[in-house]
Amino acid sequence: MTDLEDLSHHIHDRISSIKHTLDLSVVELPQNKITKLGQELFALERLLEEFEKSVGQQKDHLKHLKELDEVFQNYLQDVQHIKDNIPAHMPRKKGPLKGNEPAVKQKEADVQPAEKKSSKSFVREMEFVTLPEFESIPQYMKGRVTYDQLNAAVDGINTAVTAKYKIIHQSVRALNNHARKLHQRFKDQETKDTKGQYFVVEDDIREFTQMKVDKRFQGILNMLRHCQRLRELRGGGLTRYVLL
Repeated sequence: MTDLEDLSHHIHDRISSIKHTLDLSVVELPQNKITKLGQELFALERLLEEFEKSVGQQKDHLKHLKELDEVFQNYLQDVQHIKDNIPAHMPRKKGPLKGNEPAVKQKEADVQPAEKKSSKSFVREMEFVTLPEFESIPQYMKGRVTYDQLNAAVDGINTAVTAKYKIIHQSVRALNNHARKLHQRFKDQETKDTKGQYFVVEDDIREFTQMKVDKRFQGILNMLRHCQRLRELRGGGLTRYVLL
């Protein structure tokens, strides 16, 4: 805009000079003055053309900026919509727990808070299924299970895994009677093949979640095996669902 302002001032000065010359011409101007006046008018015409061209360019630039602003406003609306509608199963950054920890089920409270330090031990979780992975599952396997329902089951399994290994990571002396029985059951279910692995059995799902372990749940497990989220490990009359 500074260039346009400078050009505008320059044109204004040239016009003022020409007006002043014409005002003084009460008598017939000599030929050299007329020639100079013609040159001034020609130069002024060229300046006006340049000024008009610059104004047109600025209008085009302003129009382009308005279009960009409209596009960015649409982007902002889309981002805000995505932010306000994040699926509940999507992983979120976990901050430090304050106050009471969210209860999975009342039975999880059997773990006494005497050794809270051990609860910070790492517990592996199953990754949520992505939409492309869900779409790759054969329709006969999916049935009527939706994408959100599948990931809700993933969240439930993670809940059971976390609750189980929080008990395992604690000292037996810090547990009440029920938690000690669970601790012993968990240890009895381990084998040489489960060393270093995280797994749950159907009783763990019933113990720590509200999910029904039925035919539909078995179908969901098949889908998770298809997506390489877990594998089955059988032995001793148990089916262990090992996280991959």
